Amino acid sequence: MRIKDISLENRPRERLEKHGPSVLSDAELLAIILKTGTKEENVIDMSNRLISKYGFDKLSACSLSELQEINGIGSAKACQIVALFELNKRHSYSKLNGKPIRTAKDVFEYCSPKMSFLDREQFMILHLDIKNRVLKDEIVSIGALTGTIAHPREVFKSAVKESAYSVILVHNHPSGDPTPSDEDLRMTKRLLEAGEILGIKVLDHVIVGKEEWWSYTDHNLNV
Repeated sequence: MRIKDISLENRPRERLEKHGPSVLSDAELLAIILKTGTKEENVIDMSNRLISKYGFDKLSACSLSELQEINGIGSAKACQIVALFELNKRHSYSKLNGKPIRTAKDVFEYCSPKMSFLDREQFMILHLDIKNRVLKDEIVSIGALTGTIAHPREVFKSAVKESAYSVILVHNHPSGDPTPSDEDLRMTKRLLEAGEILGIKVLDHVIVGKEEWWSYTDHNLNV
């Protein structure tokens, strides 16, 4: 069915204008972004297919070239999808912009848009000022599918350069389960010891999953 064959009151844009965005399905919202389909598939059917087959997780992590390998997605639509998810990430960052990091939940909300959908482990360090505001975040290590190694030299080199008052260690688990491995615990201990030697306080080590997090301080592991 072509979009013009759908009654006017049931088309996504017209429904949004009349009732607001909350009444639209995910596919209808995406259809408004993509605007047009192909000769074989209208934009609503295309959006339903993309979400059903790939999900938002995979779509949000795809590069322009990867998106263009999907049937029906050319350069323009690939750019629209990347821009959509980038805006969502920036909106998430802005909620904590300039606000102090007080809890592991704050860390998760800050880092999740960047890390929760990655297919490789990445180790990030948050540099904080004396009021626990983020001065800078930096990826210091990228690992394989199942793990990453963060060397103290790389972790604290940037912290010294940025004159950070304290730091928070963060890494993601591509599996979505933030439960720490034995290696995660050993690595944290090494980094804590290095921080003490350098006089840089490590406030926490937070592991980011798909929809949840795991905090060393929350579990009283002396971070």
